[in-house]
Amino acid sequence: MIATSITLAAGAVFGLALAAPPGPMNAIIAEESVVRGWTAGFSAGLGAMAADVLFFVLTLAGVVAVIDHYPAVRPLLYFGGGLLMLYFAVGAIEEARAAASFTDGGQDTSSGFRKTFALSLTNPYQIGFWVTVGVGLLEAGTLDVLAYVPALGEALAGTLVVQTGSPSLLVGFFAGIAVWIVVYPAALVSAGRRIDAAAPIVAAGSAVVLVGFGLGFLAMGALRVV
Repeated sequence: MIATSITLAAGAVFGLALAAPPGPMNAIIAEESVVRGWTAGFSAGLGAMAADVLFFVLTLAGVVAVIDHYPAVRPLLYFGGGLLMLYFAVGAIEEARAAASFTDGGQDTSSGFRKTFALSLTNPYQIGFWVTVGVGLLEAGTLDVLAYVPALGEALAGTLVVQTGSPSLLVGFFAGIAVWIVVYPAALVSAGRRIDAAAPIVAAGSAVVLVGFGLGFLAMGALRVV
């Protein structure tokens, strides 16, 4: 029972560690949260999580691993993801111009879900995770949980090592992501209600992040073609 609890907690830590760092998904969640409220921000987070669930199912079926056998697919994923990010960045800029305050409810909340879901399906990093680490989650063995934390992975390596192939680890992993997509939009909306002027700033910041990642993905796609 104790081992199961530890594995569950470790999975949650792993999910949080992957979901929390700044990036294109969190940029969209932030934009939706500050412009349309918590429900829209949560919906955007749910889109990214739904894509992870889909990749998980495909990993179980062995489909995602097929991508590794066709190297030409990788540049297409980078180009597709980069163009999508730039397209969404234009929308974020428009939101930044229009946003006068943090709002809550009454508007369409499905756009954020569609954005993050579509972006996740063409995100080489997300696909690469499930082709490599995701497969490892399903197979019996060990996983160095904190080694995958961006920027800090090397320093934290060996701190938390758990058994893989356990349902508890997978439940904890998705629970960690779920906690993030609930808490992160709530924190943004809570802060925004006190400082309404931050709404266009956060939306503009989201646009900057999306442009940066979009151009970066296009450059990496070009390098893989050359």
